[in-house]
Amino acid sequence: MTREAIIEQTINTINKLPDNKLRELSNYISFLLKQYEESEITRGIQKMAAESKSFEFLDKEEDLYTVEDLKEVYHG
Repeated sequence: MTREAIIEQTINTINKLPDNKLRELSNYISFLLKQYEESEITRGIQKMAAESKSFEFLDKEEDLYTVEDLKEVYHG
């Protein structure tokens, strides 16, 4: 089913609803849209952070400790 067909079918169904159900539907649609927008913002932030070079300096950081520095080795 195409997007246009889904929209048309939804509008036809909405037109059959009583006024009090229209208010509920409107609130629910607003909730869904807000949820979608927030997830898109989060996804965008995650993508920016992943592609950022802000922490690139950590790749060049020398190791402060080695295995030889251990006093006791865990063999669990």
